[in-house]
Amino acid sequence: MVLVKASDLTIKRIGEFNAVLEAMKEDLELLSQISKLGDKCIDALRAGGKIVLFGNGGSAADAQHISAELVGRYQKDRAPLPAIALTTDTSALTAIANDFDYESVFSRQIEALVSEKDVVIGISTSGSSKNVIFGIEAAKKKGALCASFVGPRKDILSTQSDLLISIPSESTPFIQQAHMIVGHVLCEYIEENI
Repeated sequence: MVLVKASDLTIKRIGEFNAVLEAMKEDLELLSQISKLGDKCIDALRAGGKIVLFGNGGSAADAQHISAELVGRYQKDRAPLPAIALTTDTSALTAIANDFDYESVFSRQIEALVSEKDVVIGISTSGSSKNVIFGIEAAKKKGALCASFVGPRKDILSTQSDLLISIPSESTPFIQQAHMIVGHVLCEYIEENI
């Protein structure tokens, strides 16, 4: 027996997510941070840098999705843009986790791959994932511009990040959905202006 109709649940969740989107539209600081990040990504790419992304679970998928849109294409045929998701090299991830610890899986790769020309984007819906925090800290030490995509809890990452994309929602799925909207906006902005 079905207790909740899929159509009713769909309507409910769309209404709830629309409230998050409306809050985002009214959040001038969030809009400013997104604009600044888009400009910094374009500056980095024009200067020969790359965009480096990482996160855990759904945020890892978001990092890979955004990277794929930049290396492949978002909406226009164009030259590929240098972007990498640090979640795709299973040999590096498992070796670092095994030989050091899981908290080092991103920071160790950043120490090897990132330069001051790059933009580094850490994604954590909770804002408290230690491996994301350590990755942002390592990128700061390398002189890269650091941005974090988080939810409403942003204490640690806000002190380490140059730019903070903070989604006004307590719902992990809604935060993830909003992160992808921001990711797609960045891809489109970069593609239109690079």
